[in-house]
Parts: sequence; C-alpha cells; structure tokens
Amino acid sequence: MERRRAPAAPPRYGRRRFWDALYRREGAQTREWLGGLSRFLPQLEPELRPGDRILVLGCGNSALSHDLHELGYTDVTSIDFSPACIAAMRARYAGCPGLRWAVMDIRALAFPDASFDVVLEKGTLDVLMVEETDPWDVSPQAATAMRRVLAEVSRVLRPGGCFISITFAQPHFRKPHYAQEAFGWSLRHAACGDGGAGAFHYFLYVMRKGQPLDPHDVALGRRLHQPPPPPAPPLPPAPPDDDEDYLLAIQL
Repeated sequence: MERRRAPAAPPRYGRRRFWDALYRREGAQTREWLGGLSRFLPQLEPELRPGDRILVLGCGNSALSHDLHELGYTDVTSIDFSPACIAAMRARYAGCPGLRWAVMDIRALAFPDASFDVVLEKGTLDVLMVEETDPWDVSPQAATAMRRVLAEVSRVLRPGGCFISITFAQPHFRKPHYAQEAFGWSLRHAACGDGGAGAFHYFLYVMRKGQPLDPHDVALGRRLHQPPPPPAPPLPPAPPDDDEDYLLAIQL
C-alpha cells in the first residue's frame, strides 16, 4: 500500500522571528504544548531526585520549570532561543532564585561537559521535524539537526544522568534517532495520555547515560543511516490466458 505524504507544514515554527513575535505578544502567559506537568508526572517522577541539576530545552512560556520547582526540584536551568521568551519568563519568576533562564541554541549548548543530572524537553525536538513531509523518510538536514542536538545533550549529561523527551512522535519514527551508540545511553519509552477509547497518546522516552542500548535498538539506530531501498521494478504484463488464445485462433 502506497504511503501518502503529509502536506508540508508552514516553516514558521523553525524560525526565531515567529517565536519572538509570539512571546512579545503573549509574554509569560502560560502555553503548554502536549499538556502540563500533571499529565506526565507518573512517568516522570521516578526518574527525578530532589537534588538533581535539571536542564529544560526550549522552555517557551510553559510552566514546566516552575512546576518542577514547586515540587521540590529547585535546581532548574531553562533555555530558549527566543530573547523575548527568556526576558518574559525571567521577569515572571523573579521570585524563584532556583530557576535560571538563558538564551541559547539547543544545537550548541554553552555548558561544560557533564553539567546536568537530567535534561528534559517537551515538544521542542518536534520542531526540528516540522517541515518534514514523510516521517518514514526524514531529510538529511533534519536528521543532522536532530543528531547535533542529541550529541550536545549527551555531552552535558553526567554519567548516570538521563535525558527525558516528551513528544508526539511514535517509537517507529523517533527511536532510530535516539538509538545511536555514539550517545552512550540506553533507551526506553512509555505511552502516556488521558486514557479511554480513542484517546490520543504522547510518548515519553528515557535515555540513561552510561547504560547500553538493547541490541534491537542498536539495529534500529543503524538503519537510520542506510540509504533507502531502490524502487521495485515494474511487474511484467500478464500473459493472455488460455481462453483468450483459443478465441484468437478461431478469428484467424
């Protein structure tokens, strides 16, 4: 069955100008992509400890960082590439000294190696794929951008630390990107959502630095770098059946 390509999404989500304009308009008014912390807390909390140094990638104007602080995770650094976003969030949460804010590109983190116990993202990496029209055949540009971010995440994670990714992306689309031996982490995932028949699920991926990948995931990751198979040759025309040959002979 032929796969149908999705229509190309507007490229605005990958542009800083779009986000700066949005945050200048909204300020620190809360906007939650994929839902608030309470939706993911049962899966997230077992991975966290109160003393963890936590980095939130692409924080936007989500309340995630503040909500973590309120739960007792008081060492939280949040970054976004939009100066308007960071200015608004820094002003809103000025009363929380444990919350730090910085303008930064997730592809080039300005932190020393092994700086964090936890790196957390919620919907940020989905932006790297927003211009892709076929999730089964990701462009080299998108794959390279994803790899740059993940390499930076691995670099700033301490041994034993974890990267937690909350995303729309289903495992057969996202796991090949995460399951790269070069990052030096294990990989597992869980579906989460509101439950019930027909409920829309999100996925929470946990990568633990210093633990090995499952062999199945290793093989999955290697396939990401293999060229796509060539198209199948066209089928030859079917030969006429015996009845057709018989009728042709009569006409002759």
